[in-house]
Amino acid sequence: MHTHHPIAIIGGGLGGLTAARVLHVNGVQAALFEAEASAETRTQGGMLDIHEESGQKALRAAGLHEGFLKIVHEGGQEMRLVGPDATVHVSEKDDGTGGRPEVDRGDLRDLLLNSLPDGTIHWGRKATGARALDDGRHEVTFSDGSSLTTDLLIGADGAWSRVRPLLSDATPTYTGISFAETDLHDADARHPRSAAAIGGGFFISLGRRSGFLAHRETDGSLHVYAALRTEEGWLDTIDFDDLAAAKAAVLARFEGWHDDLRALVADADTITPRRIHALPVGHSWERIAGVTLLGDAAHLMSPFAGEGANLAMLDGAELAEAVAAHPGDTEGALTAYEQALFPRSEASAAESAAGLETMFGGRGLEQMIEFFTSVPAAD
Repeated sequence: MHTHHPIAIIGGGLGGLTAARVLHVNGVQAALFEAEASAETRTQGGMLDIHEESGQKALRAAGLHEGFLKIVHEGGQEMRLVGPDATVHVSEKDDGTGGRPEVDRGDLRDLLLNSLPDGTIHWGRKATGARALDDGRHEVTFSDGSSLTTDLLIGADGAWSRVRPLLSDATPTYTGISFAETDLHDADARHPRSAAAIGGGFFISLGRRSGFLAHRETDGSLHVYAALRTEEGWLDTIDFDDLAAAKAAVLARFEGWHDDLRALVADADTITPRRIHALPVGHSWERIAGVTLLGDAAHLMSPFAGEGANLAMLDGAELAEAVAAHPGDTEGALTAYEQALFPRSEASAAESAAGLETMFGGRGLEQMIEFFTSVPAAD
């Protein structure tokens, strides 16, 4: 099967969905192609802090800010920073005045999904390649044997984008950080010790170039990332299909840490390996007719500045607004979009890389205490 679409968005993450929604709000039709079979294919885990100047700006452009406020996790901006001995060094309550409210990623995705007209999303379409045709058009092929052509191809297909090679030879590289991601379900009842340690929002424990990053989620579970500065192949030495063996291997790297922290792995209901990759800081490309990137496809970075999802949504909104503002002039729209995209993403990628070095360097705990407790100088 072969189809043609004036605008084709490859990838149904938050950035691609935002682009499709803002185009729709501005009266521009787009087709979105997503590899997953349906919206229910997998759980969209994890909490996101949505920033006023980026993610929330995108939601306003999408006409969804009021809906966003209804799914905010009250209390989710609470934060604790502790050492390996479980001593609490910083504790901040959520008084409702912060500019980065927390939401469940799945709830935010549903908000965007439900805002799109029926037929916008084509499920079960995993892109396998893309190539340039004549006059700025492109062809995308899918694993089911189908293909499409488009006048404007938007690569929103994440870290391992099939669209990126049209614009750039860059590929993600390992940052030196690996996660063992765990979940502790029904935490207050089943894991009260861990629930008490984490508190009501975001939790950080750092030391010895390692740490635990955790959130309390809206369903009462705890979502935890046991983070280690380690060689790229270390995760391959662990059988993650054997829950007990995987826990033991990860805990061996946290010898001497307080039992309340080790319990975030020892008592976990699930454990999943994740390597953290990034594109080069300052990744950009020369303007090539009819194609662009957004989100992780454009500027994959480590999560240590909290910018990834926010930037993806802002990218999607600003690209859509540029297209709407330049009817009949796709290249003018893409030029305007990329002129803002490149410096913004370079600054955030540099901040993320610096955050990694701070948190998982030799003085990670001390430097983060200084960060959270320093008083800004008076003007």
